[in-house]
Amino acid sequence: MSEQLVPLGEIVTTHGLDGWLKVKLYNPQTTRLAPNVAIWLEKDGIRSAHEIEASRPHRGQFLVKIARVLGIDAAKRWVGSILYVTEQELEPLRAGEYYHYQVVGLEVFDTQGQRIGVVARTWSTPGGELYIVNGASKEHLIPATKEIIEKVDFAAGTIVINPPEGLLDL
Repeated sequence: MSEQLVPLGEIVTTHGLDGWLKVKLYNPQTTRLAPNVAIWLEKDGIRSAHEIEASRPHRGQFLVKIARVLGIDAAKRWVGSILYVTEQELEPLRAGEYYHYQVVGLEVFDTQGQRIGVVARTWSTPGGELYIVNGASKEHLIPATKEIIEKVDFAAGTIVINPPEGLLDL
């Protein structure tokens, strides 16, 4: 598959006896998990293509029913999987906006031009999104907030941050 796959969430448990799965979404506001949408599930390094049969929000998480997954026993095998969609399935963004996954691999510098490291991954927490930056000697957790992220330049492959005093010492 040559299309970029984007992780939307993790399947955390089954729901009921009919094969429904509960998904902990990385972005709870997503509207992409609708019937007939193609998804990919990845578990233990193996990805497989599926289609959503039905979906609905449920107590701060999301329920999906995958086509041809009949019953709780068939659904159990997908618990622990990461659920992906293709990049083209994502909601369109306004000018100047970007998805957090797109910053992975960008080099991070502070406002004085000091190299901090490279974004290795993002981490969604209840307090907000964090960029995990691998530095020369340590890993940095950089909050993805307007107060800290000064500039994201995809053409140059860089992010400029204005870290508050002590952030990089943690």
